[in-house]
Amino acid sequence: MTAIWQVDQQIFQQNVRQVQNGQPIMAVVKNNAYNYGLTFAVEQFLEAGISCFSTTSSNEAIKIRELAPTATIFLMNATREFDVLRTHDIHMTLPSLSFYKAHKQALAGVKVHLEYENLLHRSGFKTYEEIVEVLEDHAVNDAPKMQITGLWTHFGYADEFDVSDYETERSAWLNIVENLLNQGYSFDMIHAQNSASYIREGQIFPHHTHARVGIALYGSRPYSSLSRSMILQSLTVQANVIQVRTVQAGQHCGYSFAYTAERDHTRLAVVDIGYGDGVLRTRAQHDVLINGRRYPIRALMMSHMFVEVDEHVEAQDIVTLYNDELRIDDYTFKGVGANSEQLSALNLDSLIKEYK
Repeated sequence: MTAIWQVDQQIFQQNVRQVQNGQPIMAVVKNNAYNYGLTFAVEQFLEAGISCFSTTSSNEAIKIRELAPTATIFLMNATREFDVLRTHDIHMTLPSLSFYKAHKQALAGVKVHLEYENLLHRSGFKTYEEIVEVLEDHAVNDAPKMQITGLWTHFGYADEFDVSDYETERSAWLNIVENLLNQGYSFDMIHAQNSASYIREGQIFPHHTHARVGIALYGSRPYSSLSRSMILQSLTVQANVIQVRTVQAGQHCGYSFAYTAERDHTRLAVVDIGYGDGVLRTRAQHDVLINGRRYPIRALMMSHMFVEVDEHVEAQDIVTLYNDELRIDDYTFKGVGANSEQLSALNLDSLIKEYK
């Protein structure tokens, strides 16, 4: 028996269309589409009418081009593989004034989106003036040059409601967009909103061409106050009870005293999934579901776990770690780890992967 990672394609597609809600979406498919599988995700998004994608890997961008010959593909990380970008018609972020100055000639023919740093401080131009400096230099440069096709930023605090940082970064960004447009600059694409910003605003910002949505498309709420019915989880992760052991009070189970039984005749189910399969130790602090009942995980090992059970559990029973009741986002809000952290941890080399 082997644990199974499974996605219901109908629910996945229903969620995509529900999140999309008639708005123009750039689907984030980085890191193998949050572990859902790049090919699967791109095909699902194309079916939903989404034809604009972003990733952080040039290899993934090339694969997207193979899957979607006419799609718009945006690389959120800068690269010096300029020939690759030109060959495959991939747009790339322009991450800083210094990058532009260092590679101005080499960037000829490359489609770039000017990036504003904002409060995330991960990448991008630091000020409005730096952006204008590039735009002005680009306008007077008669040599072969890059194509400025987009303008973008990323919000680091859109899922935070108890602080004012989102309002700060939102206001700063919208002022930059407004000022650039008022100065006569134009862009084919303007995008900023992640899942949290897009959903809490209810629509894309004025003058913007796309919302750049990731985690919500994959079935996880970006913040806890959002109704569960707004986002549908299609993912199920299930393992198997290999056998049930009975131990006595004081007996130690697992490596290095991982669990010590507190009473006689304690029943422990040995389950065929562990941290080597991507179960986070913080996830192991919470229950699993067996035969419709919840049971606590007592010890987590590389390929197994101990779950304390009762007389209703036997060998070969199914153990559910994630489903529409035990949601990824539920555990995010309990402090297990970010939605993307839990998804990317799952080891698809050791789990059976199924789409139904």
